[in-house]
Amino acid sequence: MSERLRLVFAGTPEFAVPCLQACLRAPVDVVAIYTQPDRPAGRGRQLAASPVKQTALAAQIPVEQPETLRDPDAQARLRALAPDLMIVVAYGLILPRRVLSIPKRGCWNVHASLLPRWRGAAPIQRALLAGDAETGVDLMRMEAGLDTGPVLLERRTPIGPDETGGSLHDRLAVLGAEVLADGLARLLDGRLPAAQAQAEHGVTYAHKLDKAEARLDWSLPAAALERTVRAFDPWPVAEADIGGERLRIWSARAIDVPHAASPGQVLAAGPAGIEVACGEGVLRILDVQRAGGRRIAVRDYLNARPELKSAAGSIP
Repeated sequence: MSERLRLVFAGTPEFAVPCLQACLRAPVDVVAIYTQPDRPAGRGRQLAASPVKQTALAAQIPVEQPETLRDPDAQARLRALAPDLMIVVAYGLILPRRVLSIPKRGCWNVHASLLPRWRGAAPIQRALLAGDAETGVDLMRMEAGLDTGPVLLERRTPIGPDETGGSLHDRLAVLGAEVLADGLARLLDGRLPAAQAQAEHGVTYAHKLDKAEARLDWSLPAAALERTVRAFDPWPVAEADIGGERLRIWSARAIDVPHAASPGQVLAAGPAGIEVACGEGVLRILDVQRAGGRRIAVRDYLNARPELKSAAGSIP
């Protein structure tokens, strides 16, 4: 290219920061950064800048924070930037058709799944909940549909047996930055591959997480509950009633042990964990958090609740 690419970046949470940093390192002109308006955060509920905004301010890049991109004035401001390309990573606002058509080279999106599996808002957690063995990131051209655009580049990675929502989030954020940097380099060198349409089969949707989903249902198999605990770490964190107390469950392991107990019955409690009967198998709870407390190991929790040890039965 004879002239430097004029790039606009749109993103909001921590997941988008590595991709933004990749754009700032590339030989392009990042002319503006779009992010959602400041939101109340923390105990004081003070307005806080998004991680992307903080990165943009540190890099002295102009920041735009429209409430919606459907507003004609917001569209006019974007058009005035004369962008060649817009990069969207976990922005959180819908891009109308008129916005998609503004950049000369269109809009790219970095999405944390292997499309068409897990289109939508929470692909990382949904992959864990479903017990997927593999996931990854796709760099795709955006179109009006929800994550339906053709894929330019893809990176794959296995999901580890101890993977949590937090650890997978962090790995995919780095992988997303790598695939985006590769895409930009290929574009600038004139060797960008043709975008491949997504398969028509295998479409699944990663619906937004609901805190109600974090409540453990003991009638389910222990393996499914372990996946829930891992997927919802660090948010919204699994919850369950144990011995009459509501606890947040930070870490647990499924044990393939037959039993005749009712789901939810505490079968054993000791230094190795609290073992609870499930619809199939047993869930051994390892780390918990009491209301108003901090995350602690079960052995420390049981020091405050010795009655659980004496009340628990033994696994038949």
